Amino acid sequence: MEMLDRIGDNDDKDRMSLPRSVSNLENTERKRVKSRLKKLILKRPTLQTLQEKGLIKDQVFGCALEMLCEREHSVVPRFVRLCIEAVERRGLQTDGIYRVSGNLAVIQKLRYMVNHERAVTTDGRYMFPEEFVREEKLNLDQSEWEDVHVITGALKLFFRELPEPLVPYGFFTDIMEAVKMSDYWDKVDRLKCLMLNIPPPNHDTLHFLFSHLKRVLEHSDVNRMTTQNLGIVFGPSLMRSERDTGLLALDMLHQNQAVELILAEFHHIFGTNKNALSS
Repeated sequence: MEMLDRIGDNDDKDRMSLPRSVSNLENTERKRVKSRLKKLILKRPTLQTLQEKGLIKDQVFGCALEMLCEREHSVVPRFVRLCIEAVERRGLQTDGIYRVSGNLAVIQKLRYMVNHERAVTTDGRYMFPEEFVREEKLNLDQSEWEDVHVITGALKLFFRELPEPLVPYGFFTDIMEAVKMSDYWDKVDRLKCLMLNIPPPNHDTLHFLFSHLKRVLEHSDVNRMTTQNLGIVFGPSLMRSERDTGLLALDMLHQNQAVELILAEFHHIFGTNKNALSS
């Protein structure tokens, strides 16, 4: 706005040498254009308004996994990697890791910061080239994120806010049926088959997450997180039915059991061909 005013002042000086009639016409036209520009600037919608209308969407939380990975040119979302790496540096021996809740206000602050590093359009493209954006790089080792429960809380929130769960809707019923199978190795083999057929970003992110949770279990004598604890925490976050089945309690039980079984037979279900993901 100040720039428009300065432009107007400079124009007034230039018009001193023009005939009065021409000067008046130009002055009127310039004022009209200047007034329209001011109105246009004042009418610009806020970022929040654009987000509410769906013209700009949050680029990490609430973004489809495939779109997020494609935009980041990765197989596992950057935020997931950062959180897991931070937990493995300083949280594996923390009592109740993933079970204990972090400060919700700080979790929401972290969520906001991650979502506003760069604005993104609805088709997943960055709005501005990277060289024009002063982007604050996320550093989870900063003092404001020193509570590891904030990081684990934000990671669980990321999974809960995916438009489609990490285990896609189309696989939910099959996984629930697999868990109910009576023969142990039949159900393990069925889960392995299902994991091999889910979309690559989902498969790779699940592999990365469960590989991490196996390392959490290695410290269960200190952090007191058992396979059952992790099943309760992650079952509902990673898989759910697209429609209300009316069997919420039963579904939750089977969701937990699916997570427990994947943890117990991680190497059989995922094999060893994806080890590079955890490096």
